[in-house]
Amino acid sequence: QVQLVESGGGLVQAGGSLRLSCAASGRTFAMAWFRQAPGKEREFVAGIDWSGSTTDYVDSVKGRFTISRDNAKNTVYLQMNSLKAEDTAVYYCAASRVNFIVRSSYSYWGQGTQVSVSS
Repeated sequence: QVQLVESGGGLVQAGGSLRLSCAASGRTFAMAWFRQAPGKEREFVAGIDWSGSTTDYVDSVKGRFTISRDNAKNTVYLQMNSLKAEDTAVYYCAASRVNFIVRSSYSYWGQGTQVSVSS
């Protein structure tokens, strides 16, 4: 069983930056960040394989967000720069049972952290 705990959310002005962290207990493979805005479905934001050598991003965040991981700390990060009002959402960390990045079907989820961007 894997438990995930996110942190780092908050309120920031448009153009600002935030870094989200997700601390995992237990063995993890590929991991990802998702987000869900009010009235919208949860969407894939970024994913990373166990080694950190392969990443994937939704088009809307490419060039602004960076996913990374520190396996010694069993933690995955999402550095978010140039934030926009449309990035406002609850951000969730997810862990997979396989070591390739997918945009759905993750087995483990965190409780979510709120990111709010004011315009």
